[in-house]
Amino acid sequence: MKAVIYARYSTDKQNEQSIEGQIRECLEYAEHNAITVVGNYIDRAFSAKTDNRPEFQRMIKDSNKHCFDIIIVWKLDRFARNRYDSAHYKALLKKNGVKVVSAKENIAEGSEGILLESVLEGMAEYYSAELAEKVSRGQKENALKCKSNGGQTPFGYYVDDNQKLEIDNTLAPIVVEVFTKYAEGTTIKEIVNELNSRGIRTKYDRPINYQAIQYMLSNKTYIGEYHFKDVVIPKGVPAIIDEELFERVRRQLDKNKHAPARHKAEDDYLLTTKLFCGKCGAFMVADTGTSRNGNVHRYYKCVNVKKHTCDKKTVKKEWIENLAVQYALEILNNKEIIEYLANKIYDMQDEENPRIPRLKMQLADVENKIKNIVKAIEQGIIYDSTKERLGQLEKEKSELEIVILQEQIKKPFLTKEQIQFGIEKFKKLDISTKEGKQRLIDGFINAIYLYDDKLTFIFNYKDGTKTVSLSNSERESFGSDIKSVVAPKTRPRLKGRGRVFAPWAALLTAESAERD
Repeated sequence: MKAVIYARYSTDKQNEQSIEGQIRECLEYAEHNAITVVGNYIDRAFSAKTDNRPEFQRMIKDSNKHCFDIIIVWKLDRFARNRYDSAHYKALLKKNGVKVVSAKENIAEGSEGILLESVLEGMAEYYSAELAEKVSRGQKENALKCKSNGGQTPFGYYVDDNQKLEIDNTLAPIVVEVFTKYAEGTTIKEIVNELNSRGIRTKYDRPINYQAIQYMLSNKTYIGEYHFKDVVIPKGVPAIIDEELFERVRRQLDKNKHAPARHKAEDDYLLTTKLFCGKCGAFMVADTGTSRNGNVHRYYKCVNVKKHTCDKKTVKKEWIENLAVQYALEILNNKEIIEYLANKIYDMQDEENPRIPRLKMQLADVENKIKNIVKAIEQGIIYDSTKERLGQLEKEKSELEIVILQEQIKKPFLTKEQIQFGIEKFKKLDISTKEGKQRLIDGFINAIYLYDDKLTFIFNYKDGTKTVSLSNSERESFGSDIKSVVAPKTRPRLKGRGRVFAPWAALLTAESAERD
């Protein structure tokens, strides 16, 4: 029998010893019952009240590989603390021929065992619910007394022995300085740069960042308001700034929120690292220009134009990105291509781990040697070393089988149905958003070459290319304004070109997880 161990602890107050103790007792159980353990799944600082535990979910998916027959847990509450999750996941595991056993709770087979297991799971759920209620009541009582309930202490404060926030006289002047400067028109980026240049750090000894200052400027704790969930108590903590300054900052934040961006947002350019100049083969990167009436126009420009080694003119950002989305959608709606991709991705899963084929070859060689010895014994050819050699080969075979199983459970394995489902999920992307367009482009397009009168798309699968001719009106309207057709002198080496790319598997793992 092959088994894996699942171990978990709930909070940071529990340490690695908790995990080590669980694994030790699970290994003792396995040894006592002649069970071979082929791997461990460990979730650190995750509660069993939720099934959203990464290693737990990986273990459930790995049961599809049929690499193990048993999941050993220290106690059943390590597996789940509510009866619905326990029943649901045990049913999934049962379909794959896997059962869950407890190392410390002796549960017999049969009707009595089913009843006992249900009682234990019910007690675990009751304990979890009762503990949550106690914690919630304690936090509510703390909040009504304006005490700290943990979490990050705001910059400029510290928690005293009575669990209350007090002003840190060393850091508080910096808070006043930040609010004052922002109210007077200094940008958050400028404030961040100045504080870091002075060597000012967070309480965790990290550099000040944009998000920290943005959060500080909107945090009402600094005007003395105590907040915890639905509890709000004015003047519940010592104030560092006055309400008049806080209101000035709030108005400035609101004003800047609706103002146009002051810098060129590189991450808004969806084809960064994918769009290449057809004349010289270099990347085309983000560029902006401002018209006389103040409107900002966005383009892609060849990097060699700035070096004066290429005369490629800019191409309008919106037009070329929309064209990329259009052709990515064409692939997505082509059933033959989608079926081809699903089959290739499924086959690729075994190819990604180069150790498995080699290990299987070694296993086949050992099995062949065992067969030869058995044939020799059947023919009466027996020497003193025959039995010893056969024992060595049997041991080697068993070790290789375990190593192969361990390699197979190292990464998720997707069925063809899950892969198909993952690809189909792309159809539900909201391509009116930047995020939707970016995921679609990343999923299907490897590179685009912009020539004088055409575009060549290189897609994320073998022989996936498409050349699109541009009419004169298109070039005039959309900014494709090169005068002659010239092939690129050199092309950057594209990762994974000529095959289905590994990034597909990563994209689909997240998508197909929803199906399960």
